[in-house]
Amino acid sequence: MPKKIAKTVNRNFYLPPIGQRIVKTSIAVFLCLVFYRLRGYRGETMSAEAAITAIICMQPYVQDTKEYALNRLSGTLIGALWGFLFLLVMPLFPNLSPFLLYPLMGLGVLISLYSAVVIRKPDTSSLAAIVFICVVIAYPDIDAPLDQAFHRVLDVLVGTAIAIGVNLFRLPRVKQKDRVFFVRTKDLAPDELSRIPSSVLFRLNYLYSDGAKICLMSEHAPAFFMTQIGAVNLSAPMIVMDGAGIYDANENAYLSTVNIPPDASRWLMKRLDALDIPYFIYTVHKNRNCIYHRGRMTEAESKVYQRLKRSPYRQYLDDDHYALEDIVYIKVVAADEKATKTERALEPSLTRRGLRTVIRPQAGLENGSSLYFYAANADMAHAEERLLRLMQKKEPGLKPVEVFSENGYQSEHDAAHLLHTLGNLYEPFRPFFWIDPESEKDARRFR
Repeated sequence: MPKKIAKTVNRNFYLPPIGQRIVKTSIAVFLCLVFYRLRGYRGETMSAEAAITAIICMQPYVQDTKEYALNRLSGTLIGALWGFLFLLVMPLFPNLSPFLLYPLMGLGVLISLYSAVVIRKPDTSSLAAIVFICVVIAYPDIDAPLDQAFHRVLDVLVGTAIAIGVNLFRLPRVKQKDRVFFVRTKDLAPDELSRIPSSVLFRLNYLYSDGAKICLMSEHAPAFFMTQIGAVNLSAPMIVMDGAGIYDANENAYLSTVNIPPDASRWLMKRLDALDIPYFIYTVHKNRNCIYHRGRMTEAESKVYQRLKRSPYRQYLDDDHYALEDIVYIKVVAADEKATKTERALEPSLTRRGLRTVIRPQAGLENGSSLYFYAANADMAHAEERLLRLMQKKEPGLKPVEVFSENGYQSEHDAAHLLHTLGNLYEPFRPFFWIDPESEKDARRFR
């Protein structure tokens, strides 16, 4: 296996790199403190509201910072307004005992929360309540209610402005042009029949256009992949068919395939026919992915088959005009129990025939699975090695980096976060104690 890049110090201790957001947040807080120091504040009089605002508003992307800033400003204005009105009204009821004063403050919190909901800004409701309490908490030791509310709003504006200003500034970074990043499509979309979310595609396209070499790895044929991504400007060939093929989408051509040995294909098809199990035969001939079907399908399996046939990216044929040496893999679609039973029936002879199997849930078929038969060395690990060798012919010195999610696709947010992590690996911010990648051993995994 080729050496992969990591941010590890030893087996028992992991030291993640310092991200740009961490550095920028620290700088923003420092500038807030300097700002108030220059205004003459110090010690107990130093405002923490601006620094807290800067911390909350600092987000990975400038657009996110603007959204957080607007939400924080909305909540602040709501809380400050009700706090100011509270301070104006309270002198009309002098010498209130805490047993009456505190319930009124609680009522003010309720009104602040509800006001945020009324104006359809529910995300700002908690902040509105916090600002309200900050404004009124010192009552009755407040001489100028308007000043108290005004300074709270001013503090938020200062923190927001500094956070946006710092986030707009791009820290020095170095693009890792000598890295090939391997990303699985199952970390970017729910299943093979679903498109990758638009926000994730946008981030992926941005990385491609910025020069990142990203190899997308799919468990399925290129047709499924093209259905998922739509229009993406790929910067590297992709690994398809669970590692059995390397496909260049820009050239619409297979760079290599690892096919099932003809003798093994012949034996497997005879066994499946004898067990009366229908199956699909996936072949690649002259850069065309052709699929043949043999056997009788159930009604549920037929529905899946008919939907797949409508795709313009693959060729489904109803004859037997294929060459055994062109077979890349054979697939059985069946109920979960039947797929498992079929695998167990054939398992004793698979290794001897140079085959391996994979069982995965079949999208669109309730309680259904797909059982795949590949050549033994047709897997992702070997495909990474093959693709790296192909790319190193043009660019010697390329190194692989795997960016994988531990649990696969969980949500659009997680997929976007994974690509954000990839972006930090591609263009890292490097502090003085940067660890030399050449001394690292394991693959970089996103968790």
